[in-house]
Amino acid sequence: MARVIFMGTPDFAVPALEQLVRGGSEVVAVYAQPDRPSGRGRQIEETPVKRRALQLGLRVCTPKTLRAPEAIDELRSFSPEVLVVAAYGKILPQAVLDAAPKGALNIHPSLLPKYRGPSPLAAAILAGDRETGVTIMLLDAGMDTGPVLAQRRTPIHDDDTTGSLGERLAREGAELLTETLSLWLAGSISPRAQDEREATVTKLVEKEDGRIEWSRLARELWLQTRAYSPWPGSFTTWRGANVKILQARPLDGVYGAPGAIVLLNATGDGERGRQLAICAGSGALVVERLQLEGKRAMTAQEFLAGRPDFPGERLPS
Repeated sequence: MARVIFMGTPDFAVPALEQLVRGGSEVVAVYAQPDRPSGRGRQIEETPVKRRALQLGLRVCTPKTLRAPEAIDELRSFSPEVLVVAAYGKILPQAVLDAAPKGALNIHPSLLPKYRGPSPLAAAILAGDRETGVTIMLLDAGMDTGPVLAQRRTPIHDDDTTGSLGERLAREGAELLTETLSLWLAGSISPRAQDEREATVTKLVEKEDGRIEWSRLARELWLQTRAYSPWPGSFTTWRGANVKILQARPLDGVYGAPGAIVLLNATGDGERGRQLAICAGSGALVVERLQLEGKRAMTAQEFLAGRPDFPGERLPS
Protein backbone atom coordinates (compact mmCIF):
# COMPACT_ATOMS: atom_id res chain seq x y z
CA MET A 1 0.00 0.00 0.00
CA ALA A 2 0.91 3.63 -0.43
CA ARG A 3 2.97 5.68 1.98
CA VAL A 4 0.45 8.21 3.29
CA ILE A 5 0.72 11.40 5.31
CA PHE A 6 -2.63 12.14 6.92
CA MET A 7 -3.54 15.74 7.78
CA GLY A 8 -6.58 16.56 9.93
CA THR A 9 -7.58 18.08 13.25
CA PRO A 10 -11.20 17.75 14.53
CA ASP A 11 -13.53 14.83 15.19
CA PHE A 12 -14.70 14.92 11.57
CA ALA A 13 -11.29 13.68 10.42
CA VAL A 14 -10.94 10.76 12.84
CA PRO A 15 -12.99 8.15 10.90
CA ALA A 16 -10.87 8.75 7.78
CA LEU A 17 -7.65 8.18 9.72
CA GLU A 18 -9.05 5.01 11.26
CA GLN A 19 -10.20 3.77 7.85
CA LEU A 20 -6.75 4.30 6.34
CA VAL A 21 -5.11 2.27 9.10
CA ARG A 22 -7.77 -0.43 8.94
CA GLY A 23 -7.37 -0.64 5.16
CA GLY A 24 -3.64 -1.32 5.41
CA SER A 25 -2.25 2.02 4.26
CA GLU A 26 1.20 2.85 5.59
CA VAL A 27 0.48 6.07 7.48
CA VAL A 28 4.01 7.39 7.90
CA ALA A 29 2.98 10.56 9.76
CA VAL A 30 -0.11 12.37 11.00
CA TYR A 31 -0.25 16.16 10.91
CA ALA A 32 -2.67 18.06 13.18
CA GLN A 33 -3.04 21.62 14.40
CA PRO A 34 -1.17 22.42 17.64
CA ASP A 35 -2.89 21.76 20.97
CA ARG A 36 -5.00 24.69 22.16
CA PRO A 37 -6.75 25.79 25.38
CA SER A 38 -10.27 24.39 25.63
CA GLY A 39 -13.25 24.53 27.97
CA ARG A 40 -13.99 26.87 30.86
CA GLY A 41 -10.70 26.09 32.57
CA ARG A 42 -8.80 26.80 29.33
CA GLN A 43 -6.75 23.65 29.82
CA ILE A 44 -4.46 22.63 26.97
CA GLU A 45 -6.03 19.68 25.17
CA GLU A 46 -4.89 17.44 22.35
CA THR A 47 -6.90 17.66 19.16
CA PRO A 48 -9.12 14.65 18.38
CA VAL A 49 -6.89 13.56 15.47
CA LYS A 50 -3.70 13.80 17.51
CA ARG A 51 -5.27 11.86 20.37
CA ARG A 52 -6.45 9.05 18.09
CA ALA A 53 -3.19 8.93 16.14
CA LEU A 54 -1.19 8.46 19.34
CA GLN A 55 -3.57 5.68 20.41
CA LEU A 56 -2.88 4.00 17.08
CA GLY A 57 0.87 4.32 17.62
CA LEU A 58 1.43 6.74 14.74
CA ARG A 59 4.00 9.50 14.41
CA VAL A 60 2.36 12.89 15.03
CA CYS A 61 3.56 16.33 13.90
CA THR A 62 1.93 19.58 15.02
CA PRO A 63 3.86 22.44 13.37
CA LYS A 64 2.58 25.98 13.89
CA THR A 65 3.16 26.66 10.22
CA LEU A 66 3.87 24.63 7.10
CA ARG A 67 5.52 27.53 5.33
CA ALA A 68 8.83 27.40 7.19
CA PRO A 69 11.64 25.63 5.23
CA GLU A 70 12.36 23.27 8.13
CA ALA A 71 8.70 22.19 8.24
CA ILE A 72 8.76 21.44 4.52
CA ASP A 73 12.00 19.50 4.90
CA GLU A 74 10.55 17.39 7.71
CA LEU A 75 7.44 16.59 5.68
CA ARG A 76 9.53 15.57 2.65
CA SER A 77 11.68 13.35 4.86
CA PHE A 78 8.72 10.97 5.26
CA SER A 79 8.78 10.35 1.47
CA PRO A 80 4.98 10.24 1.13
CA GLU A 81 3.42 8.92 -2.03
CA VAL A 82 0.15 10.73 -1.33
CA LEU A 83 -1.33 13.16 1.19
CA VAL A 84 -4.82 12.68 2.63
CA VAL A 85 -6.42 15.79 4.11
CA ALA A 86 -9.63 16.09 6.17
CA ALA A 87 -10.42 19.38 7.92
CA TYR A 88 -6.79 20.15 8.66
CA GLY A 89 -7.63 23.81 9.21
CA LYS A 90 -5.28 25.64 6.87
CA ILE A 91 -4.75 26.06 3.13
CA LEU A 92 -1.65 24.07 2.24
CA PRO A 93 1.20 25.91 0.47
CA GLN A 94 2.28 24.68 -2.94
CA ALA A 95 5.50 23.24 -1.53
CA VAL A 96 3.43 20.86 0.61
CA LEU A 97 1.16 19.89 -2.27
CA ASP A 98 4.25 19.11 -4.36
CA ALA A 99 5.79 16.89 -1.67
CA ALA A 100 3.84 13.79 -2.72
CA PRO A 101 3.95 12.53 -6.33
CA LYS A 102 0.29 11.44 -6.22
CA GLY A 103 -0.86 14.78 -4.82
CA ALA A 104 -3.19 15.56 -1.93
CA LEU A 105 -6.67 14.05 -1.66
CA ASN A 106 -9.12 16.09 0.39
CA ILE A 107 -12.43 15.08 2.00
CA HIS A 108 -14.92 17.97 1.80
CA PRO A 109 -18.44 17.73 3.29
CA SER A 110 -20.45 19.17 0.41
CA LEU A 111 -21.21 18.46 -3.22
CA LEU A 112 -18.58 20.71 -4.73
CA PRO A 113 -18.53 23.25 -6.27
CA LYS A 114 -21.42 24.12 -3.95
CA TYR A 115 -20.44 25.32 -0.48
CA ARG A 116 -16.70 25.70 -0.65
CA GLY A 117 -14.97 27.07 2.41
CA PRO A 118 -15.12 26.51 6.18
CA SER A 119 -18.84 26.03 6.95
CA PRO A 120 -20.48 23.84 4.29
CA LEU A 121 -22.74 21.89 6.65
CA ALA A 122 -24.20 24.94 8.38
CA ALA A 123 -24.69 26.61 5.00
CA ALA A 124 -26.60 23.64 3.57
CA ILE A 125 -28.95 23.51 6.56
CA LEU A 126 -29.49 27.28 6.61
CA ALA A 127 -30.42 27.16 2.92
CA GLY A 128 -33.05 24.52 3.63
CA ASP A 129 -31.39 22.02 1.29
CA ARG A 130 -32.87 18.53 1.28
CA GLU A 131 -29.63 16.89 0.16
CA THR A 132 -25.89 17.29 0.55
CA GLY A 133 -22.95 14.94 0.32
CA VAL A 134 -19.21 14.45 0.48
CA THR A 135 -16.56 15.07 -2.15
CA ILE A 136 -13.11 13.56 -2.59
CA MET A 137 -11.03 16.08 -4.53
CA LEU A 138 -7.45 16.88 -5.42
CA LEU A 139 -6.16 19.93 -3.59
CA ASP A 140 -4.70 22.84 -5.51
CA ALA A 141 -3.62 26.33 -4.44
CA GLY A 142 -7.21 27.58 -4.11
CA MET A 143 -9.84 27.00 -1.44
CA ASP A 144 -11.69 23.79 -2.38
CA THR A 145 -11.24 24.57 -6.08
CA GLY A 146 -9.37 21.44 -7.19
CA PRO A 147 -10.71 18.73 -9.51
CA VAL A 148 -13.23 16.18 -8.20
CA LEU A 149 -12.39 12.49 -7.97
CA ALA A 150 -15.60 11.12 -6.41
CA GLN A 151 -18.83 12.20 -4.70
CA ARG A 152 -21.53 10.58 -2.57
CA ARG A 153 -24.96 12.08 -1.82
CA THR A 154 -26.94 11.93 1.42
CA PRO A 155 -30.33 13.38 2.46
CA ILE A 156 -30.68 16.11 5.07
CA HIS A 157 -33.38 15.08 7.54
CA ASP A 158 -35.63 17.50 9.40
CA ASP A 159 -33.94 16.64 12.69
CA ASP A 160 -30.40 16.92 11.35
CA THR A 161 -28.04 19.44 12.91
CA THR A 162 -24.55 20.40 11.82
CA GLY A 163 -23.34 17.98 14.49
CA SER A 164 -25.37 14.96 13.39
CA LEU A 165 -24.83 15.65 9.69
CA GLY A 166 -21.09 16.02 10.27
CA GLU A 167 -20.91 12.66 12.05
CA ARG A 168 -22.71 10.94 9.18
CA LEU A 169 -20.62 12.57 6.47
CA ALA A 170 -17.42 11.79 8.37
CA ARG A 171 -18.26 8.09 8.17
CA GLU A 172 -19.39 8.24 4.56
CA GLY A 173 -16.38 10.32 3.59
CA ALA A 174 -14.04 7.79 5.19
CA GLU A 175 -15.66 4.96 3.23
CA LEU A 176 -15.54 6.91 -0.03
CA LEU A 177 -11.91 7.83 0.60
CA THR A 178 -10.90 4.17 0.84
CA GLU A 179 -12.62 3.35 -2.44
CA THR A 180 -11.26 6.41 -4.21
CA LEU A 181 -7.68 6.22 -2.96
CA SER A 182 -7.08 2.73 -4.31
CA LEU A 183 -8.53 3.66 -7.70
CA TRP A 184 -6.54 6.88 -7.82
CA LEU A 185 -3.26 5.15 -7.01
CA ALA A 186 -4.03 2.56 -9.70
CA GLY A 187 -4.58 5.29 -12.29
CA SER A 188 -8.24 4.36 -12.74
CA ILE A 189 -9.80 7.79 -12.07
CA SER A 190 -9.78 10.85 -14.30
CA PRO A 191 -10.14 14.08 -12.27
CA ARG A 192 -13.15 16.24 -13.21
CA ALA A 193 -12.79 20.03 -13.13
CA GLN A 194 -15.32 21.95 -11.06
CA ASP A 195 -17.82 24.19 -12.85
CA GLU A 196 -16.98 27.66 -11.58
CA ARG A 197 -20.40 28.95 -12.66
CA GLU A 198 -22.01 26.82 -9.96
CA ALA A 199 -19.52 27.62 -7.20
CA THR A 200 -20.62 29.09 -3.87
CA VAL A 201 -18.38 29.98 -0.92
CA THR A 202 -19.25 29.80 2.78
CA LYS A 203 -17.99 32.07 5.54
CA LEU A 204 -16.54 31.13 8.90
CA VAL A 205 -19.31 30.89 11.52
CA GLU A 206 -18.83 33.32 14.41
CA LYS A 207 -20.39 33.27 17.85
CA GLU A 208 -22.63 36.28 17.19
CA ASP A 209 -24.20 34.48 14.23
CA GLY A 210 -26.15 32.43 16.76
CA ARG A 211 -28.09 35.42 18.13
CA ILE A 212 -31.77 35.05 17.27
CA GLU A 213 -33.58 37.88 15.46
CA TRP A 214 -37.22 37.23 16.25
CA SER A 215 -38.38 39.39 13.34
CA ARG A 216 -37.31 36.64 10.92
CA LEU A 217 -39.61 33.86 9.68
CA ALA A 218 -40.16 30.96 12.06
CA ARG A 219 -38.87 28.52 9.43
CA GLU A 220 -35.64 30.51 9.12
CA LEU A 221 -35.15 30.42 12.89
CA TRP A 222 -35.79 26.66 12.91
CA LEU A 223 -33.08 26.19 10.28
CA GLN A 224 -30.77 28.41 12.36
CA THR A 225 -31.22 26.35 15.53
CA ARG A 226 -30.16 23.26 13.58
CA ALA A 227 -27.35 24.84 11.58
CA TYR A 228 -25.66 26.32 14.65
CA SER A 229 -25.85 23.17 16.78
CA PRO A 230 -23.60 22.35 18.54
CA TRP A 231 -21.70 25.63 18.00
CA PRO A 232 -22.23 28.50 18.53
CA GLY A 233 -25.78 27.56 19.44
CA SER A 234 -28.84 29.74 18.82
CA PHE A 235 -29.47 32.08 21.69
CA THR A 236 -31.59 34.95 22.90
CA THR A 237 -31.61 37.07 26.06
CA TRP A 238 -34.05 36.99 28.97
CA ARG A 239 -33.61 39.26 31.99
CA GLY A 240 -29.96 39.81 31.15
CA ALA A 241 -29.05 36.15 30.78
CA ASN A 242 -28.51 34.17 27.60
CA VAL A 243 -30.99 31.42 26.77
CA LYS A 244 -30.02 28.80 24.21
CA ILE A 245 -32.77 27.29 22.08
CA LEU A 246 -31.56 23.70 21.71
CA GLN A 247 -34.48 22.08 19.93
CA ALA A 248 -37.47 23.68 18.26
CA ARG A 249 -39.84 23.50 15.31
CA PRO A 250 -41.71 26.10 13.28
CA LEU A 251 -45.47 26.55 13.49
CA ASP A 252 -47.66 28.60 11.16
CA GLY A 253 -50.87 30.32 12.15
CA VAL A 254 -49.55 31.89 15.35
CA TYR A 255 -49.71 35.68 15.50
CA GLY A 256 -48.03 38.04 17.91
CA ALA A 257 -45.26 40.58 18.27
CA PRO A 258 -41.85 39.12 17.35
CA GLY A 259 -40.23 37.79 20.52
CA ALA A 260 -43.51 37.48 22.45
CA ILE A 261 -43.56 34.33 24.61
CA VAL A 262 -46.87 32.48 24.50
CA LEU A 263 -48.36 29.20 25.66
CA LEU A 264 -50.27 27.08 23.19
CA ASN A 265 -52.65 24.33 24.23
CA ALA A 266 -52.25 22.02 21.29
CA THR A 267 -53.88 18.87 22.68
CA GLY A 268 -56.56 20.15 25.03
CA ASP A 269 -54.91 18.09 27.78
CA GLY A 270 -54.53 20.85 30.33
CA GLU A 271 -51.07 21.48 31.75
CA ARG A 272 -49.53 18.52 29.93
CA GLY A 273 -50.74 19.84 26.57
CA ARG A 274 -49.08 23.21 26.87
CA GLN A 275 -46.50 24.15 24.26
CA LEU A 276 -43.99 26.93 24.77
CA ALA A 277 -43.78 29.12 21.68
CA ILE A 278 -42.05 32.35 20.77
CA CYS A 279 -43.58 34.51 18.07
CA ALA A 280 -41.51 35.30 15.00
CA GLY A 281 -41.93 37.66 12.04
CA SER A 282 -44.25 35.04 10.63
CA GLY A 283 -45.50 32.11 12.67
CA ALA A 284 -43.80 30.98 15.86
CA LEU A 285 -40.99 28.78 17.07
CA VAL A 286 -42.28 25.98 19.31
CA VAL A 287 -39.46 25.41 21.81
CA GLU A 288 -38.90 21.82 22.94
CA ARG A 289 -35.53 22.05 24.72
CA LEU A 290 -33.64 25.10 26.02
CA GLN A 291 -30.90 26.09 28.44
CA LEU A 292 -30.67 29.15 30.63
CA GLU A 293 -27.16 30.50 31.12
CA GLY A 294 -25.46 28.71 34.02
CA LYS A 295 -28.13 25.99 34.19
CA ARG A 296 -28.50 22.53 32.70
CA ALA A 297 -30.39 21.87 29.48
CA MET A 298 -34.04 20.98 30.05
CA THR A 299 -37.32 20.38 28.30
CA ALA A 300 -39.74 23.25 27.86
CA GLN A 301 -42.02 21.73 30.49
CA GLU A 302 -39.19 21.52 33.02
CA PHE A 303 -38.21 25.10 32.27
CA LEU A 304 -41.77 26.38 32.71
CA ALA A 305 -42.22 24.49 35.97
CA GLY A 306 -39.47 26.59 37.55
CA ARG A 307 -40.23 29.82 35.71
CA PRO A 308 -44.00 30.24 35.38
CA ASP A 309 -43.57 33.96 34.65
CA PHE A 310 -41.64 33.28 31.42
CA PRO A 311 -44.76 33.31 29.18
CA GLY A 312 -46.18 36.77 28.62
CA GLU A 313 -42.79 38.45 28.37
CA ARG A 314 -41.13 39.56 25.13
CA LEU A 315 -37.60 38.69 24.10
CA PRO A 316 -35.39 41.33 22.44
CA SER A 317 -34.68 41.18 18.73
